[in-house]
Amino acid sequence: MSTGSAPLRLLDDASTGELYRAAEEILTACGTDTTSPGLLWRVREHAARLGRPLRHQCRPVDTDAGLFVLRGLPVDDAALGPTPTGWATAGDAGARHDIALLLLATVMGNPLAWEGQQNGRFVHNIVPSAGHERAQTGAGSTVLLSPHTEDAFHPARAHLLMLACMRNHDRVATTAASIRRVRLDEAAVDELTRPALPILPDDAYSGPREHTGPAPRVPALWRTGDGLTLRFDPAYTPLGEATPAYAAAYGRLAGELARVSVAVCLAPGEVLVVDNDLVVHGRVPFTPRYDGTDRWLKRASVHVPGRRTRPPAEEAEHGYGQKAALAHAIL
Repeated sequence: MSTGSAPLRLLDDASTGELYRAAEEILTACGTDTTSPGLLWRVREHAARLGRPLRHQCRPVDTDAGLFVLRGLPVDDAALGPTPTGWATAGDAGARHDIALLLLATVMGNPLAWEGQQNGRFVHNIVPSAGHERAQTGAGSTVLLSPHTEDAFHPARAHLLMLACMRNHDRVATTAASIRRVRLDEAAVDELTRPALPILPDDAYSGPREHTGPAPRVPALWRTGDGLTLRFDPAYTPLGEATPAYAAAYGRLAGELARVSVAVCLAPGEVLVVDNDLVVHGRVPFTPRYDGTDRWLKRASVHVPGRRTRPPAEEAEHGYGQKAALAHAIL
């Protein structure tokens, strides 16, 4: 099984056909620049016309796993070309899949991009990069990518994360763990709902990090009417500043997330959709070859309009000077 224990949703041939016909029409009319206002306008227009069966498969996460795998995208390994040597050299490689992913993201919500990451693109290429093997970013490879919520440092982080597999000959697993499956006592939850420590920007961001005031301290957990949500990135959290009680509770949370973690080995044409308020994700180590056959994912982030799953205090955070942009609306 390529999808481990992740809930699976299948796009039928008719849905896949209409998705890629729309992508090809947009590509022909607008080219490959997915930051182009004209292209984004056409994406929104075409997404609104996609059929009910496809839209049903793009419905919100509906299990305590906090994720699902969407299967059925047509990925031809030979036609795809070699895996890029880094995101900066990817150019328009796999452009039709970029547009298809943007269409799916638009059905689910509103695609989100960062000015300081991958040149503001709405679809990122996640590939191993020489010299970054031990990095705690998508460019890393030979070390475990620590389980984390995406862009945890920022109040405008995505509600949904989409990882579309283009190539994965070595069956490198993405790890995922849901806060809804952990077991924590109330004392630990109480400790972790305090805004005790900051989460710092990760190394994938470039450009200035200008902001006013100290790094905001944020809670790792938040209680909602539906259950716990989380904001978690131990690789960029200064845990050395924690009190003993907080450090112990944080360690229990990390241990529980490890206990309930599942390994999702994506195959080409599968898209892992993760609720970023419920699930931490990571990646097992692997040895890259840099020969054009390495693992290659495409990533899209999605804002869900009207969603209220986060502490109101986040609205006052400065975001370390990093700015988010939405494809179809003002955030």
